[in-house]
Amino acid sequence: MKDVAERAGVSSKTVSRVYNNDPQVTDETRQVVLDAFASLGYRLNRAARSLRVGGDHVIAMAVESVADPFFAAMTEAVERTALERGLAVLVSSIGRDAERERQVIEGLTRRQISGLLAVAVGQDQSYLAPQLADTPMVFVDRGPVGVDTDTVLTDNFEAAAAGTRHLISQGHRRIAFLGDSPDVSTTRERLAGYRAAMEEAGLAVVSDLVADGCPTEHEAAGMTGRLLELREPPTAVFSSNARCSIGLVPTLHAWRRTDVAVVSFGDFPMASTLVPGITVLAQNPERIGEVAARRLLERMDDPDLPVRREVIPAELIPRGSGELPAGVSGRGVVGGSRNAGAHGAGGERLKRGERSA
Repeated sequence: MKDVAERAGVSSKTVSRVYNNDPQVTDETRQVVLDAFASLGYRLNRAARSLRVGGDHVIAMAVESVADPFFAAMTEAVERTALERGLAVLVSSIGRDAERERQVIEGLTRRQISGLLAVAVGQDQSYLAPQLADTPMVFVDRGPVGVDTDTVLTDNFEAAAAGTRHLISQGHRRIAFLGDSPDVSTTRERLAGYRAAMEEAGLAVVSDLVADGCPTEHEAAGMTGRLLELREPPTAVFSSNARCSIGLVPTLHAWRRTDVAVVSFGDFPMASTLVPGITVLAQNPERIGEVAARRLLERMDDPDLPVRREVIPAELIPRGSGELPAGVSGRGVVGGSRNAGAHGAGGERLKRGERSA
């Protein structure tokens, strides 16, 4: 601490405040101290620290939502793997807000955890630089920006391209993209994969068919209705995550438009029991969680391991919806057979909530 203070030209107390993320420290002072940490290669002795203050045999996990089926399955795998080492897992939801991400993760690292697994929600994780000197970290699903850590990811670009190619191979040309907010890195990567597959096949990417602002099931359902009401509706939809699919599929059934082909990035409950069954790109969250947890245990044992990026491939599972052939546009069906009971009030909501895709 003294060495860092001398290098940065500040007091030891200021170094301590920066290390503990005191909000009263100015950004300029914080950066000067962080640069001093980096230039000196500063690292706390974790073994000595645990002797001084004791360890609690807990690893923490910060995910977007524990209610999301993907993160729930991942968390279960992490807990199972951690239990093999006698470790408990403290799980927190960070939502979709960058400031909440920072508050939650900084709060977890102050709890003397043995390690951290996290999902990057914000656009900058450089605030974690001081904690990396003392807390082993592995990021899952979305890699961090501004710090270099172990990550375990899915190849979102290639998987989305493969799913889109699958629909193209069935003869579809008007393929819609339904996705989360473009602020989410995985959405951007999957949209890029969709675009690449369309362009590779010589197909135009129609702006009206790109709906990438649907962070909830509710919004995905509304956007599905809007897509179906287009003068030339899509014959197929590539859904870029399970949340969107959970909004998309019931809407297609309610509109009696099960002739629209669907490929979902991410599996979801009962997807295989529907008629037709939903073709999915299965991410295998259990495998991602297990690989990430084992990497975290390795880093806890040896903090000086080189940083590693591991990619878990997604598997295309054909169940019927993605294999529906392209046929005649179902505009007449859309206009005449909508389920009034399911969409009476909802139809008004969709019209009020219409926005450009």
